[in-house]
Amino acid sequence: MFLSGIGYICRSEQPFMLDVFLIVAGLALLIAGGNWLLKAAVALSLRLAIPKIVIGMTVVSFATSAPELIVSIKAALDGSPDLALGNVVGSNIANLALVLAVTVILGSIEVRKSFYITDWPVMMVASLLFVGFIYFDGLLQRYEGAILVVCLFLFLVYLLRFQKTAVVDEMPEDDVLLPFYKTLLFLVIGGTALWGGSELLINGAKNLAVSLGVSERVIGITIVSIGTSIPELAASIIAILKKEKAISVGNLIGSNIFNLLAVLGITSVITPIQVVDQRLLTSDIFWMLGISFLILPLVFFPKGLRLGWRDGVILLGCYVVFVYTTIL
Repeated sequence: MFLSGIGYICRSEQPFMLDVFLIVAGLALLIAGGNWLLKAAVALSLRLAIPKIVIGMTVVSFATSAPELIVSIKAALDGSPDLALGNVVGSNIANLALVLAVTVILGSIEVRKSFYITDWPVMMVASLLFVGFIYFDGLLQRYEGAILVVCLFLFLVYLLRFQKTAVVDEMPEDDVLLPFYKTLLFLVIGGTALWGGSELLINGAKNLAVSLGVSERVIGITIVSIGTSIPELAASIIAILKKEKAISVGNLIGSNIFNLLAVLGITSVITPIQVVDQRLLTSDIFWMLGISFLILPLVFFPKGLRLGWRDGVILLGCYVVFVYTTIL
């Protein structure tokens, strides 16, 4: 028995080390990509005279949502719908209960009025729309996906047309108006690094999880969703460290909206998504709705329009409970 166990470890050591390498390399690419993307976002906001909150909810959110889109489309086409759905639902939970939690623990955030006027309501409407489409029949059909994509387009039109208002820049001395070619280069390289890093991280983590016999739903809702949320975490932490807090808030809210309207919308237009594991409908989507709603009272209490470390601890606690109940 002992010798056979030693033999198994020796045989599995090489793929194990490869998976660890993929995870480490993925994390390195994600951190670097987040930094490059943030530079491009700030430069764009200066050049186009668009508030950083808008740039965060469009350019940065599109780039950081690319891993979810690629993973979900591939999973759905490969006949793994629970991986596609779990990836998005789990990413939305992780963005708020993990990424936002870590962000505000590192530094408090002053939340702007656009949060409760536009950003949070749109996120909740998108969440309720998705739940309404999938809850009763367990199927996200092509026409429902098309509705989600149209809603995203209308939201972006509204955002770019009506939210071009001035915002206070906390550290204007850090703003550098880069040449256009450098801005484009940072944008392309940053987005590519985020995508490539997420791919490496997901592949390594998924291989390790599959070897343990974990179901597709659990993989999607935990490991894959955390992996695809790493870009948001990297971009948000870098934004906080550089005092670009408007981008970190807009990026997270925007990513959740994009995950629902763009990722699931485009994926279901390409191929309908059928729920296999019913716990996605009886548990996971309600965790997503609950944590999304929880953000509103946390923003207003105990201090209005502010998120501090206590709020981060509450959100992080919710995420730990969610992961624990999901794995069991």
